[in-house]
Amino acid sequence: MKPGAEALLELRGVQSGYGASKVLFGIDLTIGVGTVATLLGRNGMGKTTTIRTLLGLLPLRAGEIRFAGERIDGRATDAIGRLGLALVPEGRQVFPNLTVRENLVAFAANRASHADPWTLDKVLALFPRLAERCDNLGNQLSGGEQQMLAIGRALMTNPRLLVLDEATEGLAPLVREDIWRCLGKLKAAGQTILVIDKYIERLVRLADAHTIIERGHVVWRGDSAALAADRSPWHRYLGV
Repeated sequence: MKPGAEALLELRGVQSGYGASKVLFGIDLTIGVGTVATLLGRNGMGKTTTIRTLLGLLPLRAGEIRFAGERIDGRATDAIGRLGLALVPEGRQVFPNLTVRENLVAFAANRASHADPWTLDKVLALFPRLAERCDNLGNQLSGGEQQMLAIGRALMTNPRLLVLDEATEGLAPLVREDIWRCLGKLKAAGQTILVIDKYIERLVRLADAHTIIERGHVVWRGDSAALAADRSPWHRYLGV
């Protein structure tokens, strides 16, 4: 968390899982306002389970989750979303039979009364390729364009926290660069972001703080300077 930043999201001792299987064993994570944070780890170590628990898609078994100081564990997913959490899900999940414009305007909201909210025009300015494809259906877009649309759709809700699960998975290198540039612009604008991704070199340059989990436990946390200076966690926990 940035020095002096107010905590926006706090996970304390979070335990969760699926059925009889326990996946998370006491996850602690704090993200400050205006911070870009990452949640890192190999596949199957609990990253997506953490996100699903945060959003109320999985029940919390122990611990607590606070957003802007309020306990949100136990609330319905739609209620959590209305507080200002927006997810760019793994696999994008755009509406295939809606146009780009319809996918975006369907999610337009400014519940937090931002003075300069995200609008359709602002999202299309951020992603010029979407402006060119505005009347195309979701299933007519490339994978990269669908990812841009998924990010734009989340921004249309004017979130306080933007969560990206596998932000650049499966994208061509040039398209990945477009996504990284977009996230850099969002960071410069003060957007609070939580990113799950495997491209550590880029995340070290983008993010302020990092948390690594292994088999449902936090095994490392620190800032980008610390992670760049000591690559042993990369090899030990991330397979880099």
